[in-house]
Amino acid sequence: MKDFPGTPGTWTGLILRISQCMFAAGSIASMATTSSFFSVTAFCYLIASMGLQVIWSFGLAFLDAYALVKKKVLHNPVLVSLFVVGDWVTATLSLAAASASAGITVLYYSDFGDCDFGKECQKYQISVALAFLSWIMIATSSLIMFWLLAAG
Repeated sequence: MKDFPGTPGTWTGLILRISQCMFAAGSIASMATTSSFFSVTAFCYLIASMGLQVIWSFGLAFLDAYALVKKKVLHNPVLVSLFVVGDWVTATLSLAAASASAGITVLYYSDFGDCDFGKECQKYQISVALAFLSWIMIATSSLIMFWLLAAG
């Protein structure tokens, strides 16, 4: 298999995984600090999706760090196939959750007039923005994994 930036066990792969984890954790923190997120199903879905993203990305970041320290190559076709499937599943869930939450946020902020919730609307917007940033990182990672699998 080819060795290019973003593959498992490289510094860029580790940076991608850490950024996915941080953006998802920031999205959860921003949404969870509001007092009424639980009353909107899309926001609950965002929390659940980003929680799964944090777990997946943290686990793979830990695996990347281990591979870097031990100088191991993580290009086993079965392992890369698992990464591809996991990345595509979490990417799909993250995009769906971020899009649904963005729709609700636009509904509150634009369609209902200026948001009556005040600071909560800003937190919703920050949470959705961080969720989209997390999705961009996971989409990049999933494309790299798919490319690695196809090149192998």
